[in-house]
Amino acid sequence: MLFSRSVARISSKFLRNRSFYGCSQSLASHRFAIIPDQGHSCSDSTHKGYVCRTTYSLKSPLFGGFSHQLYHQSSSLVEEELDPFSLVADELSLLSNKLREMVVAEVPKLASAAEYFFKRGVQGKQFRSTVLLLMATALNLRVPEALIGESTDIVSSELRVRQRGIAEITEMIHVASLLHDDVLDDADTRRGVGSLNVVMGNKMSVLAGDFLLSRACGALAALKNTEVVALLATAVEHLVTGETMEITSTTEQRYSMDYYMQKTYYKTASLISNSCKAVAVLTGQTAEVAVLAFEYGKNLGLAFQLIDDILDFTGTSASLGKGSLSDIRHGVITAPILFAMEEFPQLREVVDQVEKDPRNVDIALEYLGKSRGIQRARELAMEHANLAAAAIGSLPETDNEDVKRSRRALIDLTHRVLTRNK
Repeated sequence: MLFSRSVARISSKFLRNRSFYGCSQSLASHRFAIIPDQGHSCSDSTHKGYVCRTTYSLKSPLFGGFSHQLYHQSSSLVEEELDPFSLVADELSLLSNKLREMVVAEVPKLASAAEYFFKRGVQGKQFRSTVLLLMATALNLRVPEALIGESTDIVSSELRVRQRGIAEITEMIHVASLLHDDVLDDADTRRGVGSLNVVMGNKMSVLAGDFLLSRACGALAALKNTEVVALLATAVEHLVTGETMEITSTTEQRYSMDYYMQKTYYKTASLISNSCKAVAVLTGQTAEVAVLAFEYGKNLGLAFQLIDDILDFTGTSASLGKGSLSDIRHGVITAPILFAMEEFPQLREVVDQVEKDPRNVDIALEYLGKSRGIQRARELAMEHANLAAAAIGSLPETDNEDVKRSRRALIDLTHRVLTRNK
């Protein structure tokens, strides 16, 4: 079933005639009624991510109506409510145990630092791992032709282990980036506990991050797939690039929505999008299917970060597991403030003075409260969530119930991203 039958034209008046960066040209032109205006240029979206500049005229209902169509009108993405995390709970447990084994080190202090966020109780919900395990099933695993002569059960089992390896590698890269980010941001909490840089110092936190990256590289090499290596290497490069963009931005760049979205892709969405594509590559899927997996990860990642930026203003320190208002206090300008500035240009001067006079944070919040900044950021997250769901809906048809269930779970995750409060 082509998802365009149930989604029709994905849009909102908010994004009408708005530039979309990182759209795959083939995705935009192939299965969705997402209609580009005349004139656009794209470079390779897998490598560059958010560099495709295309202006779209989009039409769509709000996500509520979209969600209703998804779950109640689509014949192949059906009925029952399900918990995406419960579908892969057993594998997540295996993955957690494997990660704790993988970060054992000769030096006890390094081992303790490396496993800090892999311990039970502080390992988080393993969101990225859940996405990747569900994606592996959603792609309707088929046996690569080169292995047809072997036992199908054995090949499928080995393939699943290799794909779970992608989730393990992604989790290590992600945690390594958190350790490094907390040092750069001088953070004092993470996931509701003291950040490693506070508990063991900046040097040990940096070394633990480096150690995790080295273990991720070893696991990646063991997969013996050069395309997968290139995809995950690109994701690591993008993490560094995004962080550098944040700490070296000029005044004009700080207040540019395009710059913010590019940075957001690099810092958050690139890892999950390239990992989703890596899962597809290991499966031996077509280039078209691999692009759909990439697009799902990219748009889910962007929606996730946009909601994260909203929660920085609306959440509490307890619910977030870190200090609220941390971005604006550190001079990091995100979507809600950028949209608020369009209504109240004088807000820019207030934000400029935040680091010199923290009292300006309260003034900035007053402007934000009077504006539609939060609402517009949420609408933008909604658009990306819709695009992520549309990518899953455009995967090749299947009669396999496990595959369909995993695809529904991936679509359900787009809704959970929008409605989460931590």
